Amino acid sequence: MDDLNAALALSESAQWNQNANDWSMMLRLGQGWGIDATDDAGRVQLAASVVVLPYGEHFAWASMVLVLPQFRRRGYAQLLLRHALSNLAAQGRAAVLDATPAGHAVYVHEGFADTWGFARYRREAGSMLLERPVAPHTRPLREDDWLALDALDRNAFGASRLPLLRVLARRLPQAARVVEQGGRLRGYVLGRDGREARQIGPLLAEDTDLARALLHDALLPLSGEAVYADLLDQHLALLPWLQQLGFAFQRPFTRMVHGTDATPGNPATLVLAAGPELG
Repeated sequence: MDDLNAALALSESAQWNQNANDWSMMLRLGQGWGIDATDDAGRVQLAASVVVLPYGEHFAWASMVLVLPQFRRRGYAQLLLRHALSNLAAQGRAAVLDATPAGHAVYVHEGFADTWGFARYRREAGSMLLERPVAPHTRPLREDDWLALDALDRNAFGASRLPLLRVLARRLPQAARVVEQGGRLRGYVLGRDGREARQIGPLLAEDTDLARALLHDALLPLSGEAVYADLLDQHLALLPWLQQLGFAFQRPFTRMVHGTDATPGNPATLVLAAGPELG
């Protein structure tokens, strides 16, 4: 519990959206490292962190590279990141991460390369939902959908992340929806709770109409709540509609890779990312 509270203090200091459920989930599904340091008052506390989430055999997600403000410029982030990369290299895994503008130069220095980008948009509490698109129909996620959902997601993302997706479905079940046509799953959406807002994502869909319907129906039970959505740049055709829903630009992210030439998978159907800490 002490480590969890200290980890929460790290993400809160950066004004990130992670809550205790996020930290518990990441540390259960992956591995984290931290550095303890003594502050000016002589108190020892968690000063910096990094987390990696393994996805399949060939790559892992690196995230939560955080340092408390009073301990910055001591090289802690670089030390932890290099430790994580060394650990992944020993496993034969590449590293993938989503960089903020503030962290981008650090990751370039450590050998990460840019691939593609996305941006975070936020809908404030109290925003009204537009009238639902006439089609297509979506329905709640069922237990017998997981095999097809995993196959759809694995092709897009590059590895199975089924344990993560199952946790997300439990954390915000009212947003867990799929669209099925011709007896085939063609898209899905999940979400989760957060420290200051809900997060909708990941969302995968084979076309814009499917994506719009899934997002609308995931947002419907969250009427009046603040929500984040991380929209991939390749799906900016959805942006005017998102803006009509009340979503406003927050900040950009760059997906970067280390130890490989490109991001795994085929991101053509990836519409909303799960979040920079998850992929």
